[in-house]
Amino acid sequence: MPFIGVLPERKPLFKPEPRCDLPVSDAAAWRLNPAHRHIYDKLRLALDAGLTAAPCGVSPMDLGMAEDAEVFVKPITNLAGMGLSARSVRADQVPMEPGSYWSERLTGTHSSSDCLVQGGEPQWFAHTRGSDEKDASRPIYWEIGADLPDAEEWLSAWVRRNLAGYTGLCNIELIGGRPIEAHLRGSNGFFDFYGSAFIPAWVALVDGEEFSPPPPIPGGYVFSVFGDADLSEEKLDSAESMGVKVQPDPSTPGRAAILRCREREAGFDVYRLLTGRTLA
Repeated sequence: MPFIGVLPERKPLFKPEPRCDLPVSDAAAWRLNPAHRHIYDKLRLALDAGLTAAPCGVSPMDLGMAEDAEVFVKPITNLAGMGLSARSVRADQVPMEPGSYWSERLTGTHSSSDCLVQGGEPQWFAHTRGSDEKDASRPIYWEIGADLPDAEEWLSAWVRRNLAGYTGLCNIELIGGRPIEAHLRGSNGFFDFYGSAFIPAWVALVDGEEFSPPPPIPGGYVFSVFGDADLSEEKLDSAESMGVKVQPDPSTPGRAAILRCREREAGFDVYRLLTGRTLA
């Protein structure tokens, strides 16, 4: 059976294919995992972590928030983009928006952690750290293979509490060590930097074959090119000569392309080449 939800240009990466249905997109993961799809409920995720949060329609001030406090408003469940329509507003300006919720606004490091899980037990982690540079609260680049030992105890407890009996890959995003999103799939755009043993180990795990956790990931950097960019053949050839792979992104609103590279400075240089803008 094929991986489900792989973009055509990414198919060469997903080898070997599993015998069972294996979701790569959130929509496929939700459909194929009815016992664990509750983790896509972001209001439930926030409340489980002890955050102050409620559906839109419940006043933040009724739950003790100051009128001028910043809160984040998001769809409760959104499989078509996850973070789309998320924004920060004052507590006294939370909209009456059906299907959305508000939560106290988190600050700090944005991280994304993939975890291979066997029968509800964490077996392996790959951590990625978002840059301080942001575009509409979205990190400009991600450091893949970041060392986040302090997060693993919390993440392991979360997996055991929320994914009992689950076998496969999951992802949890944190800001300041507290959760904002969870997924029954991995950070697919980062798999290029996980090493050649990762996908065979993942497939063996879900197919019930002999499983050994893959080694620590080699790592690298993934940049998001937001806004306008020159993706002419000449510029793409120049980027390749600088050791940066450019993937045009027609699917994500506001993002022109994705850059993948081993060295952060090369990503900075190609970002400037394509946009005319300089990153700090």
